Amino acid sequence: MTTDRTSYVYVGLAGETAPGRPVKSGLYRMATDGQDWELITRGLPEAPAIRAIVAHPERPETVFVGTQAGVYRSTDQGGRWERVNIADHGLPVWSLTFDPRDSDVMYAGYENCEIYRSDDGGEHWRPLPVTVRFPEVTVAPGANPAKRVLRLAANPDHPGELYGAIEVGGVIRSLDGGEHWENLSHGQYVNDDTVDMHGVLVGRWRPGHVFAIGRAGLFCSADRGEHWASARLEPLNPKGQTYCRDIREVPGDPKTIWVAAGANFQSDLGALFRSKDGGTSWSRVDLDVKPKSTMFAVAFDPRQPRHMYAAASGGEVFASADGGQSWSERHLPEGASQVYAMACA
Repeated sequence: MTTDRTSYVYVGLAGETAPGRPVKSGLYRMATDGQDWELITRGLPEAPAIRAIVAHPERPETVFVGTQAGVYRSTDQGGRWERVNIADHGLPVWSLTFDPRDSDVMYAGYENCEIYRSDDGGEHWRPLPVTVRFPEVTVAPGANPAKRVLRLAANPDHPGELYGAIEVGGVIRSLDGGEHWENLSHGQYVNDDTVDMHGVLVGRWRPGHVFAIGRAGLFCSADRGEHWASARLEPLNPKGQTYCRDIREVPGDPKTIWVAAGANFQSDLGALFRSKDGGTSWSRVDLDVKPKSTMFAVAFDPRQPRHMYAAASGGEVFASADGGQSWSERHLPEGASQVYAMACA
């Protein structure tokens, strides 16, 4: 890897697959030291809906995205894309992650709780046997009960320990690299709030701690997901809840964790929360500007982790060069909304 390589922040547009929900498309990139966005869809399917973006941890010029037509890869920072060799089964990709201990191992999460694994850096894939039974959930009228794998996270200290955040279903866990799974959300639920999960993070600062986010807020487990407690963020909606969409740990600083949030899925209130003590306490961060839509994503420049970005679903992007102390606006082009994914490499 050359040290003079330009770093980019990538933002993907998508939407819900439920009837009547808007779906945007497009993939953009911006140099981390620039201000202008570039549309980078050469080789992607027509009107690409991008719900997942991940860069190779050792070869950051190689970037993977999840689309409605499978997983695509670029080896030139998004200049050109090609579809990887994964069986097309007609369902969109919602999540992508690398094993933090072995960059040859990748996972892709789909709707209907399908997860695929690659052991050769994305060249070949196989479906994992995700035979999980979910609690009985009563969903609201018009809700989408699809079991989407919105986020996958692997434990860097325990080989094979993998978590999935399921919308709607809860959190699932495998202790053997995905060959067997169990549901960590137990009981019968009168609505889907507490099992409508959007993300999961294995904390590096305190062994055994796992964080999960969703429609009802932020939850923490101190025993690898066996039991959960609410982190009790500042409530942002009339239910007394905080709609959370992304959770990220600062590279090289496991004590600092960020959460992207808002009042609900489509709201006029966006917020960021931060913990400086590994998730023990949380505070809302003042951005100096008021986001006009729900915050959906947070990303860090791995080469300069104090350089970070936050994106709201309405297309607003904010940049900070000092670890979130001050912010400037880097909004997407007019009409680019329904932000679903962001990454920096």
